[in-house]
Amino acid sequence: MTSIVVIGAGLAGSSAAWRLAQAGHDVVVLEQDTPAHRRGSSHGSARIFRYAYADRLYVDLVRESARGWAELEAAGSTLLTRTGALDHGERHDPAGFARVLASAGVEHELLGAAEASARWDLEFRTPVLWHPGAGVLDAEAAVVAMLDQARSHGAAVEQGWRVSGVRRHGRGYRVHAADGRWADAEQVVVAAGGWLPDLLADLGLPEAFVAALPPLEVRQEQAYHFPYAGDGDGWPTFIHKTEDLVVYGLPGGRDAGWSGQKVAEYNGGRRIRSAAAQDGVVHGENRRRVVAYVERHLPGLVPEPYAETTCLFTNTPTEDFVLDRADGVTVLSACSGHGAKFAPLLGDLVLALVEGRDTVPGRFRPGRVSSPRVHP
Repeated sequence: MTSIVVIGAGLAGSSAAWRLAQAGHDVVVLEQDTPAHRRGSSHGSARIFRYAYADRLYVDLVRESARGWAELEAAGSTLLTRTGALDHGERHDPAGFARVLASAGVEHELLGAAEASARWDLEFRTPVLWHPGAGVLDAEAAVVAMLDQARSHGAAVEQGWRVSGVRRHGRGYRVHAADGRWADAEQVVVAAGGWLPDLLADLGLPEAFVAALPPLEVRQEQAYHFPYAGDGDGWPTFIHKTEDLVVYGLPGGRDAGWSGQKVAEYNGGRRIRSAAAQDGVVHGENRRRVVAYVERHLPGLVPEPYAETTCLFTNTPTEDFVLDRADGVTVLSACSGHGAKFAPLLGDLVLALVEGRDTVPGRFRPGRVSSPRVHP
């Protein structure tokens, strides 16, 4: 019997497999497709890494995660490109972010709109937070790197293994595949991303545990790549909260042929039941909104997208993660569009749960209905 089965080989599942195998556990990863496949949330080369949060907890978690990224890169992978990041807009709070970063000792500057406009080819109308330690993560390469590390410690990765359910079996669990196969394990880690809403009722979890979990909202998001009007050197990542919408942007890297900026409306995609309901279709209304935004606010870009894509966000109402455990089943999900930067740390937190250590932030553990919440 395998010690631990991990369901899903995206960023979260790959991190869990890496840290569990590194700690000496016998691990098998079951992936329905291929690692970081395009119908999931972990494909492509461009995700934002940033420290700017209004919540000190998340700033501290980013700092912990940065050590994990450095550990992965020391093994020979280039995963994080430092570009710096900008936060601004009428509904944003750059000054509040600056106070939190100052309390955490994270390098940053709070700039006026005119000073920021002189440094970057973007339009600014409010104060701007700049922190140079931010950058762009190569999500797909990170999945490959973490699985390579997991394999180096003895883990196995099986592809084409679509899980249909988990049931108690003897002293452990039996993981069933849609095609009739099964795998037995002492413990199970579920990192199914946007497929979790369809799986929750079939994981053999206690009813009270499932009832305590927050509602999961899956969105099919849309992103566009716009060419640089100039050479593109020095473009940072950014988050801009206007009166009407929230937009983020980052150098598109390999996905954009190294020649464009990826720009998207945050939570601008349509809600779907689960990842199984996605159709990969970019909606014209969303495209028009983002193009209009680029025309108005990003003079350094040509406002004509040359590439576009869809991806998945799995959100909780508070945007907090779900990282909890009932008996021998650990649920890791709902990273709410900002979880990629925490990938190495997610594996550490899974390892803590599996080994019975109470070090996961209490607000990530809604299923602990029989004991008081522990808020760091």
